[in-house]
Amino acid sequence: MQEQHELYENARKRIKQKKRLYLHFIIFLVGSVFLIILNKVLKLGETYAENWFVWAIMLWLFFWVLHFVNVFITNKFMGKDWERIQTEKLVTKQEKRIEKIKKNLEREEQFIAESEFFNEQEKKKIETKQTLTLIAAIGSNNALGKDNDLIWHLPADLQHFKNSTSGHHIIMGRNTFESIGKALPNRTNVIITRNPNYSVENCIIVNTLEDAIKIAENDNNPFIVGGAQIYNQAINLVDKLIITEVHKDFEADTFFPKIDKSIWKEVNRQNFKADEKNKYDYSFVTYLKN
Repeated sequence: MQEQHELYENARKRIKQKKRLYLHFIIFLVGSVFLIILNKVLKLGETYAENWFVWAIMLWLFFWVLHFVNVFITNKFMGKDWERIQTEKLVTKQEKRIEKIKKNLEREEQFIAESEFFNEQEKKKIETKQTLTLIAAIGSNNALGKDNDLIWHLPADLQHFKNSTSGHHIIMGRNTFESIGKALPNRTNVIITRNPNYSVENCIIVNTLEDAIKIAENDNNPFIVGGAQIYNQAINLVDKLIITEVHKDFEADTFFPKIDKSIWKEVNRQNFKADEKNKYDYSFVTYLKN
């Protein structure tokens, strides 16, 4: 790369400058000793100003110090090994910069790809009037489940789920499907899993949420039905939330993401009291994006 080549050439130039400075210093020392010998031993120059050689040495020293300041010399010996080490350091530093730039470019490309996908999804929704809906039942503390199973039994909620999703695609993670135990009838069951060998009768297997949504592109109202990881990925992508609020705190190991009321507007609520079939008070709540 041009920038790397320029850095390399600059390093070579600086090394030569420092070597010249070192040579200058050696010549200064040898020359100073030579001037002293000429004046004190050989008695040359006594007809001139007294201690003329001292002024000559001082002037020489001034130029050497000036040279020293200009090239920021260090105390290290500047031989072949030093040149090699300095060059390797600069090359390594440049390689790290290049690697960092590559990683940034990869992240930008991924972000652009994701943005293009979601923009395409929004465009398709406008064209097909598709409504992507997330449906879930949660406790007062946002509890979803424990040990990959429900932590309450509400027949009314099961019927509500069936009525809402019948005739549509239902998109779920593998753990959620396995907690159900079978493909739900009168619905297109789409399972998201990273296992390339996973196979279930009467179900469509995909690897990502994006792939699952593409599968359901001809459905005017596909549903995201769980679990917690899929809810977290989908909540900012869907158009509608259908939430069953079970009015009790439950001990759980999976939780629903917090519903941001600045993004979601409650448009409908139906409240119900506990009865002989449904042990807890509950509400059916519908949210739409602001």
